[in-house]
Amino acid sequence: MSSLYAFAANTEYRPGWSLLDEYLWLSCDIIADLAEGRLAQRPLVVTTARLEPGERALALGAAMRVTWRALGDGSYVHNSVVAFGRPAFVLGSMAGAALGNSARRRAAAQDAQPRWVIDGTGEITITTRKVYFGHPTSALDLAWGGLDTIDLVAPEVFQTSFRNVHTGRQTTIQLYTPWASLLFVLAAVTAFPAHPRLVGRGWLPPNFEERCTALGRPCRPAATLLLDRGRQ
Repeated sequence: MSSLYAFAANTEYRPGWSLLDEYLWLSCDIIADLAEGRLAQRPLVVTTARLEPGERALALGAAMRVTWRALGDGSYVHNSVVAFGRPAFVLGSMAGAALGNSARRRAAAQDAQPRWVIDGTGEITITTRKVYFGHPTSALDLAWGGLDTIDLVAPEVFQTSFRNVHTGRQTTIQLYTPWASLLFVLAAVTAFPAHPRLVGRGWLPPNFEERCTALGRPCRPAATLLLDRGRQ
């Protein structure tokens, strides 16, 4: 499997510590506690998201929601013109109406084609059971066990599909967040334990743990702990 973190190989021997490095380091710390059954010992994460009994918030952060959808259904308003007067005026009016209808038809057909649409930015609360995305009109409440597919399509992009409980339609969304690897692992451990990116450690950059040590930030071996946990 090609790595989503190929850029890390190019910066492996450069000094410095990026913001994504920090989030990955923290994600490994959380995942290691998950693998060792120590989540209850982690510091309390304060959130305004509604939690179910026994549910524990693990992390907070900003995220952008993007949805694969069409902007319209292909329909448009057809303008029928009835003109009276000189022939040149009537012909001009009809030609103008035809051009307008053609433009509206093309725009409606284009809007009917699915594409990635930005639905807004908000705060995510990541818990042991799900991820909450807070937004006035595009909120999400995604339980790990309710997801149909998951993937980490870029270092900071978690993608998933699910059945929308309000419309009954299959929905595919992406969350742009530096917590993307944590989202992927929590969902995979819960509902996709044989996912090739989980088993193949593709949710971390190559040699991430070694680079952390070289930069003075030793990282807990979360990927190994997860695999060992799966064999028990």
